[in-house]
Amino acid sequence: MTLTVLVNAGPWLPVPPSSYGGSENLLFHLIPELRRLGHRVVLATVGESAIEVDERVWTFQEGQLRRIAAPYVEVVGIAQAHMRDVIETIRNVEAIDVVHDALEVVGPSMLSALGPDCPPVLHTLQWDLRNHPEFYQRFNGGGRVFFNGISEPQMARASESVRRHSVGVVHNGVDPRNFHFRADKDKYCITLARFSPDKGQDIAARVCRRLGVPLRMAGTVGGIESPKLLFEELLDRSSPFRDDKDVRYYLEAVRPCETDETTWVGSVGGDDKKELIAGARALLMPRLIELPARRRDSAGTAARGQGAPEPSPGPMADPWVPVLTVIGDDAGAERYPSGLLRAGNEVRMPRLRRRTNLQNGPLIPARLRRTGIGRRTASA
Repeated sequence: MTLTVLVNAGPWLPVPPSSYGGSENLLFHLIPELRRLGHRVVLATVGESAIEVDERVWTFQEGQLRRIAAPYVEVVGIAQAHMRDVIETIRNVEAIDVVHDALEVVGPSMLSALGPDCPPVLHTLQWDLRNHPEFYQRFNGGGRVFFNGISEPQMARASESVRRHSVGVVHNGVDPRNFHFRADKDKYCITLARFSPDKGQDIAARVCRRLGVPLRMAGTVGGIESPKLLFEELLDRSSPFRDDKDVRYYLEAVRPCETDETTWVGSVGGDDKKELIAGARALLMPRLIELPARRRDSAGTAARGQGAPEPSPGPMADPWVPVLTVIGDDAGAERYPSGLLRAGNEVRMPRLRRRTNLQNGPLIPARLRRTGIGRRTASA
């Protein structure tokens, strides 16, 4: 049976994304499979999306992620404008059988308000459900909107309302055929994540520096894709990124740990990302909390495809490139340096503590205020 599926990717990034974009990368793998199975796909996205679909709907030509950190009054209409066109498509395109939604909060809230006029909706929960508790705890999909989680631990911590609307768990994944394996590894380790306090790049940087292991940190800072673009943005005294919590985290907790061997390499994608992963000695996933993870997330799965097993509570059978998942502080991680060299170890730390001046330190380091570019230091 052929279905018409409306896939709502949201207005933030194209499908596929040029580099950063977890949800968009997953849709890049899902959509061709839907079409291969004979289904018709209508994609609600941005104009620059290049993936082949049967029909495309877009409000914004370019992805709006760079605007997401702006003051509320400047960005409040972005997701709503996108959803207005999604709803118009549902009303005007004949026989949309199901909606697969990937737009946090705004998607399920507006789709559930359609009531019986809405096709069945599956909303994938790619995020930490501790965010927006007021929304999730009282959510009512009206028998039209349902959730799927991406891990059992994530759904176990979900509110009763979310679990009541859940149809199950579907792990994230990527097609390993898109990646290649390298047996001859380089000396560096990597992190693959947007910079955020709960991702713990500062822990990875301190541990690698103490062990003398090079570290390349890939990802965005506040949605900004490179150090050059970030510091250019921060030269503007009115920039909203000066108040962005992830930018502050990078400047105050991570950048002081950077050296010539421990660097933020920006956001990487395409062949550059494949080469970065293939040559890595290890993928490090230090974090201070349990994420919607202990799942087959896209970073871990992609790394495994090129020689890195995904995080596991114990050693894995195929020790290609190890993944060290640290839940806790860097002092604890230092007690387990051999974890950097063993495949698939998860190390749980006894203390959740971070040495950082995020609360009391200046927003922009003095050297950055003077020059516009923060110098890397040899020691924290």
